Amino acid sequence: MAESTAAQIRILVVDDSAFMRKALTMMLESDPMIKVIATARDGAEGVEKVKRLKPDLVTMDIEMPRMDGLTALREIMLSMPTPVMMISSLTTDGANATLDALELGAVDFIPKQLSYVSLDIVKIKDELLAKIKDIVRRKTVLMKRLQSRSAFRKTSATQRTSIGRDGRSAAAVAPPPPRQRVIGKRNHPVSIVIVGSSTGGPPALQTVIPRLPRNFPVGVVVAQHMPPTFTKSLAERLNQLSQVQVKEATHGDPIEPGTVLIAPGGQHLTVKRAGARAHAVVSSQPETTLYKPCVDVTSTSVAEAYGRATLGVMLTGMGNNGVIGFERIKSKGGVVVAQSEATCVVYGMPRAVIEAKLADYVSSVEDIAAEIVSFF
Repeated sequence: MAESTAAQIRILVVDDSAFMRKALTMMLESDPMIKVIATARDGAEGVEKVKRLKPDLVTMDIEMPRMDGLTALREIMLSMPTPVMMISSLTTDGANATLDALELGAVDFIPKQLSYVSLDIVKIKDELLAKIKDIVRRKTVLMKRLQSRSAFRKTSATQRTSIGRDGRSAAAVAPPPPRQRVIGKRNHPVSIVIVGSSTGGPPALQTVIPRLPRNFPVGVVVAQHMPPTFTKSLAERLNQLSQVQVKEATHGDPIEPGTVLIAPGGQHLTVKRAGARAHAVVSSQPETTLYKPCVDVTSTSVAEAYGRATLGVMLTGMGNNGVIGFERIKSKGGVVVAQSEATCVVYGMPRAVIEAKLADYVSSVEDIAAEIVSFF
């Protein structure tokens, strides 16, 4: 028997394509706990229906006539904050617009081709629907926290400019000022940092990475679940905001102090070490993982290469990807930091690490950079 209407999650679908509206509705309503209460053909209609219908969550296309998705997102966040998932094309322009949307408060994005009925959507649909349920369950906490970010203030919103024709963001949100909290020096050797993240990861990384000092003494590798093109745009944006160098990893890149390597979307990033030297290996192997990049694959290889000198950091994300790799870090004598529940968009991956008793430290996302620096 289907769930009662009162128990259903109420979703508004905003897209200028009738086909996309239908495809998304079919996908979402395949779960009896989810009901598409209305659709809208552009951002202006979407904003009006958010105010009138008060949905639990909105899916929002980016490119639409009359009012585009970013403009509509700003209006929603300023007038009636509601969880919004963007529908994003897998292009450089789409990637930059999606990162802008995440800065403005969108909780996540759905790659546009996954909105179609296809083998791809069969692979990820169950997790996507579970993610929606988790986000809606925590929507009050999420919206209060997101409203506190400077990107939500009207002054910041009006200062933003649109995506340029070259696909680069014309203005990125400046990183928040460093926290004044000082954590005492910790007596454990660290020669590399591995960061895992998924849903909510780009804003979390934008909080953590820019707070690392210019003279950061070891290399950092990041496995963030994102499609191809998106990781390059993310790396470029983080590089603009950070004192350390940030780049999308390419095969053979050295692991070196003050450099952050972002695993490329659609590929795995592992680390090979020979004596004091180490380099990145970018490969499609193993083929069998649900995610590429995969936190388990990256963190396991780092643990094997660096042993107890590994620091693992688990940020916000859905599911339990990373637990196997972080178990390997701990078995080698390494240390683990996990993001606190209150500061996660989705408290899945950190919770899995914490419940497996792998986390040595649990911190708010604002304090994680200080936790990392405390080992040096």
